[in-house]
This record gives sequence, C-alpha cells and structure tokens, in this order.
Amino acid sequence: MVDLTVLPGYVAVIMLFLGPPGPDMAYMLAVGLEGGRRAAVKAILGIATGMSVYAAAVVAGVGRIARSHPSVLDTIRILGAVYLLWLAFVTLRHARRAISAHGAVPAGRWYLRGVLVSITNPKIILFFLAVLPQFIGRAENPGSQMAILGAINILMEVLLYGGIGVMAGFFQARLADSTKATAVLNYIACTVYVVLAGVITGEILLA
Repeated sequence: MVDLTVLPGYVAVIMLFLGPPGPDMAYMLAVGLEGGRRAAVKAILGIATGMSVYAAAVVAGVGRIARSHPSVLDTIRILGAVYLLWLAFVTLRHARRAISAHGAVPAGRWYLRGVLVSITNPKIILFFLAVLPQFIGRAENPGSQMAILGAINILMEVLLYGGIGVMAGFFQARLADSTKATAVLNYIACTVYVVLAGVITGEILLA
C-alpha cells in the first residue's frame, strides 16, 4: 500500500533542510531562553500542530491554491512577521519588569505561539508541495504515502528543534534566580524575534 524503500533518501533530504541553522531553530532557541524547558516543549508541540495542518492540506490537494496564488503566501508571511514583532514587544516588556511573573502566564500561551508561528510560515507548505510528491515511489495509495512522509518530517522537527529548545531551557533554568540574567535572556529572545521578522520582510521585498 505504501513504499517504505524511499525513507532513507527522504530522511536525508529532511536533515539537509533541518540541519543548517534557520528561523525555526532560532525561534525554538528564543523560546527556551525566554520561557524555559516547559515552554519549549509546548512551543514545539504547537509548531507540530501547525505543520500537521499544512501537511493535511497538501495531502488533500489544497496546496494547489497556494501554488497558483503566491500572493496568498505573501500575505501569510507578512502576518507572521507582524506576529513576531508583537512577540518581541511582549518579551521586551517582560525583560523590563522583574521577570518574575512567568509562572502567572496562561499555560496555553506557548502552545498557541507555536501554532501561530508555524501557520504563518508558508515555507512549510512549500516544502511539502516540493518534496512529498518526489517520494511517492511505488506506493499504491499516494495520499497515504504523503501522509506518512509528512508525519515523519514533523516528528523529526519535533525531536531536533524541540531538543534545542529544551537545552536552551536548561540554560534558562540555571539563571532563573538571577533577575539580571533572566532579563538578559529575554533581551536575547526579543532580538531573535525582531531578526526573524526582518528576515521574513526582507525575503518578501526582495522576491
């Protein structure tokens, strides 16, 4: 029903995309520095949810709309840049305060952030559109084949980038008792958000 012989090549392609430092990796690093290990876990699960939506869209054929109307993707990217700037503002505000109110933040915030960051990153759907059809192999059911491949991609990103976020969270936990150090970590996270927003904006303007 599905062709698993394509998996070695597919996994190699995913590692080529995930290995080099990029926006997703930088975002998870920022989350770990700002909110700690639990925040990183919730954020990566949110990212996985957003990726699942795009993977399902490609399998269902909705991706054809995005391919024929690139302006839709640009609109989504602009919204993503605006959202990252808002995250930078919120993080900066936390850094200027005592940074002792993390525990009072609603538990679902980090998960929702991850969902929104993922949903406003149309590069995910472009990756699925470009790569998944190349690894159909001899599968009798292309839809099932692409669904499995999409799930593998999501799992690999969760393990890799989630691990990076958790490691950053360990670093944050060691400095949690120092208000000054926590503020510095939040300033770093704020800078990452601003840089990511700038990169997205620059890509749109130069396209």
